[in-house]
Amino acid sequence: MELKLPPVFIFFFYAFTMYLLAEYLPFGYFDFFGRNYLTKILLAFAVIIVFASLIQFFRNNTTVDPRKPSKSSKLITNGVYAYSRNPMYLGMLLSLLAFGAWLGNAFNVLLAAGFVAYMNRYQIIPEERALLNTFGKSYSQYLTTVRRWF
Repeated sequence: MELKLPPVFIFFFYAFTMYLLAEYLPFGYFDFFGRNYLTKILLAFAVIIVFASLIQFFRNNTTVDPRKPSKSSKLITNGVYAYSRNPMYLGMLLSLLAFGAWLGNAFNVLLAAGFVAYMNRYQIIPEERALLNTFGKSYSQYLTTVRRWF
């Protein structure tokens, strides 16, 4: 099952599950001063990170399809990739956290953690194996210097 489902599909699955949880779970609602600001800030960071990473991929003429990491033509280690090995997934996570804050159900944090666990196991680890095979020592060094998420 590794690398079979597009990460965007997984993102929307978790977002839909968050909506269902907030809609039908009779407890867990929370509100606090600044919740709307937090939602907007998280979403803004998500959009900036995702677009910055996509621009880097397009400028370097390499594939953005995470299901086929062996087709990567260049290892990108600068820009947002100097801080996170998976900024697109980080952007998705921040979007889920923003959506969860907007929905106002505390249990949505658990679903966001489930998204991280799923992505680590079924997307990132297989991706890292394929990139290690493709880029060898340079990717191995990159793994030791840049964190997986942030």
